[in-house]
Amino acid sequence: MKKNHETSAGRRTFLKAAAGFMGATLFGGLPFRAFAQTAALKPADRCFVFVYFNGGWDQLLALDPRDPAIFTPERVAETRILPGYDLINDSRFIERPFVPKTRPGAARSNITFGPAMSERLANHYDLMTVVRGVNMTTLAHEEGMRYFITGKRPIGAAARGSSTATEIVGQMVPTQPIPSIAYNVESYNEGYPGSANALKVSKLNDLLLTLSASTTVLDSELEKQLVDFRGQPITCEQAVYGAGGVGETYATSRGQMQQVLSGKLNEKFTFEKNTAVLGKYGLSPQGYTKNGDFDNPAGRAALVATALKEGISQCVSINLVGGLDTHFGSQLTHASNLRSGFEALGMLVDDLRASPHPSGGNFMDHTTILVYSEFARTPYINSTNGRDHHQANSCLLMGAGLKHNKVFGYTGDIAMAPALVDLKTGMADPNNGTNILPEHIIATVLASAGLDYSVTRVDPLKALLA
Repeated sequence: MKKNHETSAGRRTFLKAAAGFMGATLFGGLPFRAFAQTAALKPADRCFVFVYFNGGWDQLLALDPRDPAIFTPERVAETRILPGYDLINDSRFIERPFVPKTRPGAARSNITFGPAMSERLANHYDLMTVVRGVNMTTLAHEEGMRYFITGKRPIGAAARGSSTATEIVGQMVPTQPIPSIAYNVESYNEGYPGSANALKVSKLNDLLLTLSASTTVLDSELEKQLVDFRGQPITCEQAVYGAGGVGETYATSRGQMQQVLSGKLNEKFTFEKNTAVLGKYGLSPQGYTKNGDFDNPAGRAALVATALKEGISQCVSINLVGGLDTHFGSQLTHASNLRSGFEALGMLVDDLRASPHPSGGNFMDHTTILVYSEFARTPYINSTNGRDHHQANSCLLMGAGLKHNKVFGYTGDIAMAPALVDLKTGMADPNNGTNILPEHIIATVLASAGLDYSVTRVDPLKALLA
């Protein structure tokens, strides 16, 4: 096929976006004409954020700490637990768990945090529930990650079911132009139309590239025909495309992308021009990378807030921080990486809590946040001064539809094993109790918004529902 050297602003972007969103009606299931007639973006009445800490976090340092005066090195053979807070050896980290200061007008915190927790985030304890003792039933990174994303135990390493964000968008059919964004996180769709698909990007510049016009020259006659296709086949070749629905889908995608581009949504994410965002998230106009991508935890948190507050998305799934798979001599490295993620998350909650929502209250009144990792680290320290993979996990739930200032479930005082609990109360029940599993967490998130959670095949943790 011969090369076509005609230039056409935005065509490459249209093709790229069409391929990314290809499905039925693309933007939240809203027909294009209705979307085109929408004069202003409107934030979703209910928003969701899924925050992934990549690598398997040390829960002793954050959500499930232990008192080092009780779990001493002398007792480690008995308890199989060594907090090791003194091994961090950095003045930024205290050597004991802490309870955050009481917020004005709120009850005292019922949650104790480990020394790597950000004080900024801990100060929002009155919006939190910590779930401890979640049994991941796996020590493999991919399986644990996919288990928490879908709430279904993978088959081997293969994910089953849809991502929770896909379930939400598929059930709620929001009107936001990009209902779901998955930032460096896997996303799955089983059974929903293409309108429920997430826009998958690996960094902020990918999102800007998708939402920005392009002047790149088309280098394929086939691409030109797909872009210019109008639903009336002219040649036999075009008739083949039309018969399979490809041309029609591209035509729909092109029109919808024209509307997105005309709205200049990319400008919402060019933070170097937004002094308010730079100030809230401690970002410099040049960004923290050579290409100005703001590809750091604070920049990613700013992306989440922008997508929700500007009415661009209903759900954002984001890999907020990594570097946690630390098996070797790494107490300070792990603690520092955890702290950077929690600090950025604290900035996000600060922002959402301080921002009025058009439906009343603030954005945290309308936002549910799930914070998770694929598993935890062993409570004892290995021979190389690091921690290995551990099944008993913790997670953090925040915001709308949930009870707050609460701890549910626990791990045992020997090797931090996942405890059997009464799922109605979260209290110990060694004879008739049940392990807390990721599907219980996902069912709870769905139920918190009144959505159908039957896909999880378990009941939600009703004690956590507001």
